Amino acid sequence: MNNYTFLTMAPVPRVVARMSVSTIATMLVTSIYNLADTFFVGYISTQATAAVGIVFSVMFVLQAIGFFYGHGSGNFISRELGARRQRQAERMAVTGVVLSFGTGVVIMAAGLALLTPLSVALGSTPTILPSTESYMGIVLLGAPFCTASLTLNNQLRFQGNAAHAMLAVVAGAVLNIALDPLLIFVAGMGVAGAACATVAGQVGSCALLLAMTHRGGNLRLHWRNFTPSKAFLFEILGGGTPSLLRQSLGSVATILMNVAAAAYGDAAIAAMSIVNRITMLIMAAIIGLGQGYQPLCGFCYGAGLYGRVKEGMWFCVKVGTAFLVLCSVVGFGFTHGIIAAFRNDAQVVTIGATALRWQLATLPLIGLFMYANMMLQTVGMTWRANLLASARQGLFFIPAILLLPTALGLHGVEICPAVCDVCSFMLTVPILRGALRHMR
Repeated sequence: MNNYTFLTMAPVPRVVARMSVSTIATMLVTSIYNLADTFFVGYISTQATAAVGIVFSVMFVLQAIGFFYGHGSGNFISRELGARRQRQAERMAVTGVVLSFGTGVVIMAAGLALLTPLSVALGSTPTILPSTESYMGIVLLGAPFCTASLTLNNQLRFQGNAAHAMLAVVAGAVLNIALDPLLIFVAGMGVAGAACATVAGQVGSCALLLAMTHRGGNLRLHWRNFTPSKAFLFEILGGGTPSLLRQSLGSVATILMNVAAAAYGDAAIAAMSIVNRITMLIMAAIIGLGQGYQPLCGFCYGAGLYGRVKEGMWFCVKVGTAFLVLCSVVGFGFTHGIIAAFRNDAQVVTIGATALRWQLATLPLIGLFMYANMMLQTVGMTWRANLLASARQGLFFIPAILLLPTALGLHGVEICPAVCDVCSFMLTVPILRGALRHMR
């Protein structure tokens, strides 16, 4: 059974389950190797842990660019393949990858030129600044490979070949995790070693993903098909803007969180950084399930099978919400131990455990607005998708992180993400209802 037949005719739960195995594994592995740096540098100092958390906002920007081109080109590719127009899909594939790599080069050059002022602007205190500059200066060297690999990963996934993408990502993650202790401790490179391991993993993943485009039924990248036409650029803009908003606002949110936490010391920055990474690990499974749904969504929408589009989304909402409830219940009993595993500092553990409990309390709400946003983005309902994508980390988070600490002090920093989850859920319900009516 080929991908088109499977995605448009097989039972929806079976399709989503099969496609999600690879995407969930990919997202979990990605989150684990993001956590690896935090875990290993936790043995160096609180300042090193905080520095990795600060540079995480830069990683958010790189992910935003990679997902912008990956989702913008991938959504178009899945709809074109669903409508049996392969030639256009091939042109879009190479166009998305080239533009993504080029944007990564621009970010690398700008970041290296402004390394010190950028580090300060992202929330570095004088004691954290040397570690931040050391870590970020190396991470920026891998920017083009990071953005290109994320774009390739998403393109393969939207073609229904997530397993190939998974293999490349897992290989890069294994390389990163293996190099972390060797470079940090054995070679004595400290936080710079963690950065080198990250870049090595990104370069390895990018090389393997390029090789995967020449295997199986994947669209092959022929550079002569590079087509930076106005029509393609608008397709990328329309399909990728929700991802760009979601990821870039995530970066802004991380910066504002670090700045707000800095008023309460290095321990507060380190604690909120750890909570952010733990939440991202849980969200990796949720995002992976949604990414397994997106190829079905794109193919079926392109083929006019709207019932399957809606059925797949509700299946994801039910499964994802059940998983989040389980994580919340289990996590509540081990909050102190979870934080201590990353940095066994009494002040870090106290702040981190409180923030983690608040985040766990609202986790079950995330499934609905996450999957609604993914569906709206994939089918091309741009303004609705953009509104939901910007809600949690922008529309609600920015005013909340500016106002709550003023009113509640450190407690305002700790509860901010939970407040934004509740507001995002309330906004999603009417927007989703209108979108589903539109698809009748």
